[in-house]
Amino acid sequence: MNLTAPLAALGRPVLASLALIGHVTLFAAQTVTHLFRPPFYSREFLNALIQIGWLSLPVVGLTTLFTGGALALQIYAGGSRFNAEAVVPSIVAIGMVRELGPVLAGLMVAARVASSIAAEIGTMKVTEQIDALVTLSTHPMKYLTLPRVLAATIAVPVLVGVGDVIGIMGGYFVGISRLGFNASAYLTNTVDFLETFDVVSGLIKGAAFGFIVALMGCYHGMHSGRGAQGVGRATKSAVVAASILILAANYLLTEVFFSA
Repeated sequence: MNLTAPLAALGRPVLASLALIGHVTLFAAQTVTHLFRPPFYSREFLNALIQIGWLSLPVVGLTTLFTGGALALQIYAGGSRFNAEAVVPSIVAIGMVRELGPVLAGLMVAARVASSIAAEIGTMKVTEQIDALVTLSTHPMKYLTLPRVLAATIAVPVLVGVGDVIGIMGGYFVGISRLGFNASAYLTNTVDFLETFDVVSGLIKGAAFGFIVALMGCYHGMHSGRGAQGVGRATKSAVVAASILILAANYLLTEVFFSA
């Protein structure tokens, strides 16, 4: 009996995970370094900005709208047990701006954008279009990866800001229509208890989540397997990896902001 077999079985996935982390880190570093080296493909950047930002607005808006309304109902139900119903406006605003707005926007964009980027680039790899770019002396990362990563890093914080406003308005509509709040008092409590740091921390999270989403889509698309199954696996892996990394990054950033 080989006594090292159990250790080998345990070590293989650990080494594979460490290798994957190293590959992704190097891929991210290469993407960032291309930002400071010409040329810059502005048309690809603007197209990615529209695809990631503008076309993601409806799904992010609807998600935050209904989440804000549900959050108001849940906070009211919990606060009524302690005669603290008046905290609903402030908690809805703080919860949306600091936590739910960035995370929901990041996850919705991950579901929509990471899958799209991975499928697009994976298909280009399968059909040898990436090889054609190399033949034309065009660096694939500079042409495909950098514009999408930069566009997502810029667009997602904007989506977070818009989603925050819509989510707070969702809580406002539920508060005045279902919970009996005075409209002006609700808005006053929202503004009085919301600080600039709350908004800024959420936008910083949005930028980090946008970077993660586009990076995962590009990485898994570039490393897609051959054929339709390879593209499908790359698409699935991009969404899963982006979603997990968003939640992990959210905790780390929250810890940093909490300690600040």
